[in-house]
Amino acid sequence: MGADYYKILQVDRNSSDDDLKKAYRKLAMKWHPDKNPNNKSQSEAKFKQISEAYDVLSDPQKRAIYDQYGEEGLKGQAPPPPDAGGGYGGGGGPSFRFNPRSADDIFSEFFGFSSPFGGGMGDMGGGSRVGASSGFPRSTFAEEIFANYRGGGVGGGDGFGHNVPRKAAAIERTLPCSLEDLYKGTSKKMKISREVVADASGTLVPKPRRRPTTVEEIITIDIKPGWKKGTKITFPEKGNEQRGVIPSDLVFIIDEKPHSVYKRDGNDLLITQKISLVEALTGYTAQIATLDGRNLTVPINAIISPTYEEVVKGEGMPIPKEPSKKGNLRIKFNIKFPSRLTSDQKTGIKRLLTS
Repeated sequence: MGADYYKILQVDRNSSDDDLKKAYRKLAMKWHPDKNPNNKSQSEAKFKQISEAYDVLSDPQKRAIYDQYGEEGLKGQAPPPPDAGGGYGGGGGPSFRFNPRSADDIFSEFFGFSSPFGGGMGDMGGGSRVGASSGFPRSTFAEEIFANYRGGGVGGGDGFGHNVPRKAAAIERTLPCSLEDLYKGTSKKMKISREVVADASGTLVPKPRRRPTTVEEIITIDIKPGWKKGTKITFPEKGNEQRGVIPSDLVFIIDEKPHSVYKRDGNDLLITQKISLVEALTGYTAQIATLDGRNLTVPINAIISPTYEEVVKGEGMPIPKEPSKKGNLRIKFNIKFPSRLTSDQKTGIKRLLTS
C-alpha cells in the first residue's frame, strides 16, 4: 500500500490549490529539520514526505495519475490514465515516471530560503544546501519567520505560499518641531543610513551570499502648516533590505516642543498676560507677537476678572484640512493684586466701588 498523500497533508480529495498551499505551509514550518534539532532524523523523513505529497498533489498530471493508480502509478508500476495531460495518454505513448523534486527547492519557493532556521538541511532529495552559509544571522531569520508564522503566515502576499515576501515592521522615529514650524510649515532634511542588497541598477539581488552594503541618503520631510503632535509622515520601504523581506517603512511622528509664550489647544493658541489690578479694572491693551512675526494690538475695555478670556478670532493655528482658515487666539490673564493697602487706599476703594 503506497503513501496516502492526502492524509499526509491533512486535506481531503477535493482540496483546492489554495488548500494544498495552506496545508504545506503549516506542516513544512512545523517539521522543518532545523526547527527540530533534537529529533532531526524523524523530522527530515517527515519533511521529505510532506514535500513529496505537495509535489504530487499540486501538479494536475501527477495528481490525476495518483488518484487513479496510487503511488505505484507514479513510479511507473501502472499505466497512466487516458488524457492525463502532457502527452501521456494511452495508445502506446511514453510511460509516466515520477521524479520527486527536492524538499529544499519546494520550501525555498514558498519562503525564499531553503533553510531559514540556520543549520541547513543538508542534501535532502538532491537539493542544494542553503542557510548556514547564507551570510545572515541564524537567530534573526528564525525569529522573524516564526513570529510572522504565528501571526498568520509568512509572506506578505495572498497567504497561500505564493513567492511574495512579507514586509518588515515599520521603523518609527520622533520628529521634534517648534510651534513656529507647525504654524508656518517647513521642510526638514534628515540623513539616514540603511543597509541595501542591490546590484548596480538598484535591483534587489536574491543571492544568499550577497552581504548588505550601508548607504547614506538625505530625505526631505515636508511639514504642513497646522499639523498636530502625533501626525505621521511615512517614507515607504526606507528600512534595511534583506533577502525575502520587503524593507520596512520609515515613519516620523511629529512631536511639539514646549513654547515659551504660547500653548496649543487643538487649533487654538493660548497666551497669558500679566496685568495689574488697576489694568484689570480700568482697561488694558495687549501687545502680542504672533508666531509668524506680526504684532497684534488687542484693546480690552471690559473688566477683566481672574477667569476672563479674550478671544481673537482667526489668529490661532492653521487648520490643515482648510488651509485658508485658522483657529482662535485666546488671551488669559494673570492679575497681580497688591500685597497690602493703606487705610486711605481702602477707604477710597470702598467709596469708589459702593458709589
